Amino acid sequence: MAVLDERRPRPDRAPFAGGAGQAAPPERRRRLSLTRSTGLGYVFLAPALVAFGVFSWFPIGRGIVLSFQSVNFATESVWVGVENYAALLRDSLFLVAWRNTAVFTALSLVVGFVVPLILAGVINEVRRGGHVFRAIAYLPVVLPPVVSLLLWKWFFDPDVGLANTILRAFGGEGLRWIYDPATAIPSLVLVDTWASFGSAMLIYCAALRGIAPGLYEAAELDGAGFVRKIVHITLPQMRYILLVTLLLHLIGNMQVFTEPYVLTGGGPNGATTTIALQIYDYAFRYNDYGAAAAASVVLGLVLAVATGLYLWATRRWSGNDN
Repeated sequence: MAVLDERRPRPDRAPFAGGAGQAAPPERRRRLSLTRSTGLGYVFLAPALVAFGVFSWFPIGRGIVLSFQSVNFATESVWVGVENYAALLRDSLFLVAWRNTAVFTALSLVVGFVVPLILAGVINEVRRGGHVFRAIAYLPVVLPPVVSLLLWKWFFDPDVGLANTILRAFGGEGLRWIYDPATAIPSLVLVDTWASFGSAMLIYCAALRGIAPGLYEAAELDGAGFVRKIVHITLPQMRYILLVTLLLHLIGNMQVFTEPYVLTGGGPNGATTTIALQIYDYAFRYNDYGAAAAASVVLGLVLAVATGLYLWATRRWSGNDN
């Protein structure tokens, strides 16, 4: 009698046409591995998300809520709707602070944007010792801000400051610098440019070194002079870097606080009170936290627009419009 082989294939292991049954288990294992690794990634990301939510998004949300309330932390908060925003529009200090911020930002963009670019071009032409000049130019960036500002305050002192000492040595008259409304903001612009031009200059130097020398050689063969090479080669090749640094300068200068707080305290007569300093005064000088929150929201919206322009520009010039 013939012995029948009872080893039959299990239904879950039945082969499929084209050998598809052999590919399914590896594909399933791949999906499980991907799911497991993705879950592990979320586990490692969770602490950062929690910290970001607690220390960033929660204060932002709380600040937006406070902007619609009358708050002094001594009594219960009262919902006042948009009254805080309406009060800001009636407050001359708020409007003056925005004007001062706009003037400071405009002057800082002109001076703080052009000076590092010119210095980067000069240092880039130095064949020997260029790294020494770059290191010297970067020194103000690494100095503690408050320490350097206290040195500048002595520098601008009308009686014993170095600035007026130099002017008088050449027969000029001393200026009141940060103590005169006419020269206070230009003085702050000078300080801000000195403190930040080193980092911008290094970025420009790197961008200049990234331009192919062959472009300049070809332009010289065509008879292009110094100005034409800058206009038709240097600036177009650096347009992305220039735009990004311009927008970053704009965002940073609109939030200026340390310089006017340490050097002038917003004076003289409110001539250097910026919007960030005015927000500080609302909260800690006048104890009007609702107004401070409302002013912060307005500043945040303006900065959000500037940040949106920055993100759009980075995608636009990188060729990615998605």
